Amino acid sequence: MGFTRRLVRRASAAAGVLFLLAAFGLRADATELPAISAAAAEFHGGTIDAGQLYTQCLLSTVRYDVSFENDQTTYVITGDIGAMWLRDASAQVRPYLFFVADPGVRNMLRGVIAREAKNMLADPYANAFNRDYKVAEEKYELDSLLYPIQLAWMYWKQSRDASVFTPEVKAAYERALGLMQLERDHSFSAYRHRELINDGKGAPTAVTGMVWTAFRPSDDPATYGYNIPEEMFAAVGLRELAEIEADVWHDSVKRDEVDALRQGIIDGINRYGIVYTPKFGYIYAYEVDGLGHSVLMDDANVPSLLSIPYMGFTTATNGIYVNTRRFVLSTDNPYYFTGKYARGVGSPHTPHGYVWPLALVMQGLTSGDPPEVSNVLAQLQASDTGDHLLHESFDPNNPSQFTRSNFGWPCSLYSELVLDRLMGFTPLPTPVFPGM
Repeated sequence: MGFTRRLVRRASAAAGVLFLLAAFGLRADATELPAISAAAAEFHGGTIDAGQLYTQCLLSTVRYDVSFENDQTTYVITGDIGAMWLRDASAQVRPYLFFVADPGVRNMLRGVIAREAKNMLADPYANAFNRDYKVAEEKYELDSLLYPIQLAWMYWKQSRDASVFTPEVKAAYERALGLMQLERDHSFSAYRHRELINDGKGAPTAVTGMVWTAFRPSDDPATYGYNIPEEMFAAVGLRELAEIEADVWHDSVKRDEVDALRQGIIDGINRYGIVYTPKFGYIYAYEVDGLGHSVLMDDANVPSLLSIPYMGFTTATNGIYVNTRRFVLSTDNPYYFTGKYARGVGSPHTPHGYVWPLALVMQGLTSGDPPEVSNVLAQLQASDTGDHLLHESFDPNNPSQFTRSNFGWPCSLYSELVLDRLMGFTPLPTPVFPGM
């Protein structure tokens, strides 16, 4: 944390910050936070091009997507879409946890946590909300219930500030818990969505101990109701919630409920989520139904199979993960694409053949091989069209062809990669691996 403290001290010297930003041809808006501006200007460990990309990416969310509301909450849009996604907003502000010693950063994060709790109470099945707290999209995605919990847990661990866990936050997280308990057997659920098959109910599933989900982290309908990366993320998030229940709210009854749900999910993953392939051995499936069917693929959106150790479910050296990673980063994965400038995971959410920077960054964050990380960074720089921002997806043969001009999530994830791997920041807190 020593380097972070230096950044906070330097942030008070506004003239110095402005000078450093000017060196990269940047501006410092009134909406930006001095600690973030200072960090953005202090890049080291790579080329000028890499520095420009890092600087703009770190500033992107706070510059373009964050607004401070009259109810003391923080509203975070995804970039070029004006709604607030629970998943995206949590991921977008995650690298700012490195600078939580700064009061302005801390206040912004507290506002995000408070707003997400209000959103979850408004409709726990919804994944996106408007500024007035009305639902923008009611695509039930299991990960959307866990991202706010993980953000709050990480904020607490990084800042030691437990006052963020208000009664309203407790009510929101326990409403999410109740929904997850209900959706262990989807036959009892009244949730329907017009994009799902079977009259809006989705494909049939068996009761497995896992939690049913309607949509993937890409916002696309799930083929089968148990998305294994989301189940893994739930196991991690519930581990964090159990700790909050025990150590902050001192609620042993709820802690035991959370632990029971978490263990059922882990048992379900181990029983139904692992499949054998002749080429790769045992790997994790992307989706299963508990009835013998599975989807073998990976999608760039996180949670993903590639992101398993980043999520904190198990280590990068776990044998099944190693096999799964080899599968994901091969053309056996139907959404792995290669081109002149990049090769990586895409998504059925975007044009066939397009690579997602989100997955390239995740490949770097989950790699223990410095040359692989360097190669990933080079591919990301090659995708830069001159705006020094990462887009949703791009044609690996022609990066000027891309989707979404402003997409905050990959920019924030890239900032975390640079801070962690190039600039030597202490990694953000992670839970004890529940999948081990």
